[in-house]
Amino acid sequence: MVLKNSQITERPSGMDFATAIGSKLPIISCLALLVSFGASGSAQPLDGATDLAKYAMKLPEKQLLRIEPKVIRLPAGNGFQGSGLSDGAGSAISGRNSLVTGPGEYAWKEAIATTVFWVGEQASVNNPVSNDKSAWDTGWISNYGGLDSPNPEDRLNFVPASFTPRQNPFYVALPYNDVDDHHTKPEAAQVIPWFNNSFVRDGQSVCKGRWIAIRHGTKVCYAQWEDVGPFQTDHWQYVFGNERPRPNRNQDAGLDVSPAVREYLGLGNLDFCDWKFVDFIRIPIGPWALYGDNNPFTRLRRPRSTSVAVSHHSPPSF
Repeated sequence: MVLKNSQITERPSGMDFATAIGSKLPIISCLALLVSFGASGSAQPLDGATDLAKYAMKLPEKQLLRIEPKVIRLPAGNGFQGSGLSDGAGSAISGRNSLVTGPGEYAWKEAIATTVFWVGEQASVNNPVSNDKSAWDTGWISNYGGLDSPNPEDRLNFVPASFTPRQNPFYVALPYNDVDDHHTKPEAAQVIPWFNNSFVRDGQSVCKGRWIAIRHGTKVCYAQWEDVGPFQTDHWQYVFGNERPRPNRNQDAGLDVSPAVREYLGLGNLDFCDWKFVDFIRIPIGPWALYGDNNPFTRLRRPRSTSVAVSHHSPPSF
């Protein structure tokens, strides 16, 4: 197999442009979506990014499946590297290493060897632990709805052809677990940028369900962090810092992606991608917004009468 490196191109940009894009990205993405599909004026005005997102989610599934978010690339030496967090959301270490344009903006980790895994994958030489359960979900197969087979003949429109997944089919694994033996790890509060804003109780992960963007060539996909790996469970210096993935038998892989992510980006079984954390409010609508009780997009679609019941589940990672 020929391994492909993602093509990195740069677009000149100044401070004002980056700031404007960052602050208006949710509204821009939703508005562009509505315009591109010919949405006409609604009976009542829409109030902000949340209402726009709810309105956009009423679009037919076939339209969401066709959406391809555009890539905006900023020069690596643009001078936006943060020196720490100003909102108390994490440590100076995680802020210094992860933030690139200010609080809530994260740096791309580039040219990361990326492998494919799936719910229900059995243990093998390159997958030491069976995926019938995840690091945070002991009933992963049943909660997902079945085996997320990676075989193309078993799939249709990014999901298994034989059942509708009950969790987001766009999921990933990263090599850090913030929980050990049912307790939150001591370093978690210091290294996870969003820890203070997301922590609920000891032993409940603040990483599970967090969104990342994955870039391959000119395409960008969005997915939720639902398992730990490949190979490592404690490498916070890579996940939240500047280190590279530790050596391993899969070309030093540092990211596992689901079959849906593989299909959307057109990846091989071992490929190279860029990735970064991204706040939910900055994620454009796409096929990753269609399925899953763990998916904040589907929660936005639920009738208001179900909001009380939904609140009893783990809070979405915004």
